[in-house]
Amino acid sequence: MRRALALGALILPLHALAGAQHYEPMADSVIAQLAAAVADQAPAVFNFRNAQDAHTWVHAMSERLRPRIPDRKERIELLKSVQHEATRAGLDPQLVLGLIEIESGFRKYATSTAGARGYMQVMPFWTKLLGRPGDNLYRLRINLRYGCVILRHYLDLEQGDFYLALGRYNGSLGRPEYPNAVRAAWRGRWKYDGATN
Repeated sequence: MRRALALGALILPLHALAGAQHYEPMADSVIAQLAAAVADQAPAVFNFRNAQDAHTWVHAMSERLRPRIPDRKERIELLKSVQHEATRAGLDPQLVLGLIEIESGFRKYATSTAGARGYMQVMPFWTKLLGRPGDNLYRLRINLRYGCVILRHYLDLEQGDFYLALGRYNGSLGRPEYPNAVRAAWRGRWKYDGATN
């Protein structure tokens, strides 16, 4: 019984850590740059050096995701999109998987009390800010594209400091719980030592 409860605790999202991205004034040039990145709708493709690296990564990640997303096709589509959008934004796909685990528990239609939506819990104000009010943040690729672009923006703003960037992303800047939880998921449950790009 205790083991089942412990396993259940590992796969549930940490709702207590959920926050909300806050609007911060930005220069028009920054908004234009973010809008262009979000508007890029290139087809999702794996970004690996060779097919064997892709196969190895997908198999390893798919097995880890199986308890959360039983449908194989859905798992593969999520992994393909995460790997594509993360590498396109210059992010480690393992970081994005860790962030999704903490933010939404891999639930596509997750909605926070603050109104954040989807896998990466993106706040709706971003669609208006970037001139794309019709974007549906519950759609897989749209949600991941916004989330990765926003996280990259915060990493650039914080000069590569993951702790501060993750705090901004979650709206919990200055509090260690969220960045520490994402880092633990990234470096623990989603750690991968093989070639990823």
